[in-house]
Amino acid sequence: MKKLKLYIASSLDGFIAREDGDLKWLTEAPNPENDDHGYAAFLETVDTVLMGNSTYKWVVAEGMPDPYPDKKNFVFTRGEAGTAGNINYINDDPVAFTSELKKGDGKDIFLVGGGELIKQLLAAGLIDEMIIFFVPVFLGRGIRMFPETEKPLTLNYKVGEVEIRSNGFIQLNVKC
Repeated sequence: MKKLKLYIASSLDGFIAREDGDLKWLTEAPNPENDDHGYAAFLETVDTVLMGNSTYKWVVAEGMPDPYPDKKNFVFTRGEAGTAGNINYINDDPVAFTSELKKGDGKDIFLVGGGELIKQLLAAGLIDEMIIFFVPVFLGRGIRMFPETEKPLTLNYKVGEVEIRSNGFIQLNVKC
């Protein structure tokens, strides 16, 4: 059975993007050693990528229409389902779709974002591992990593390693 892994960065105040979806605050964060924070090694563990439509639109606007060409890519949309190149647009229920996807063979699944998709899959208990990087910046407002919920979510996750990187990033590994 495949594992669903969230690999994401957040500001210290819990935002994954500015209100307009901009991520330049992250790409402009000090990183004098050009540390990829284990990203390349992480990508070797997955063969499937899930993301929300707004996240994918931002990626395309940044000039990356096919950001993971060697992976199966699924973009959740409220629009029409279909395929364009290496991108599969899905308008099925994300929880049901991901539950079925996890039953397949192969490497694990990378949950890129965005916040609403994370919230749904987290509430359904489908995320097996979270690798969260807290970047030493406060955005003040924007798109939350974990959007507001009607009621508190009690999770059965355990914090594993916590690492403070040389550039001040804090890596938090959480497992189910």
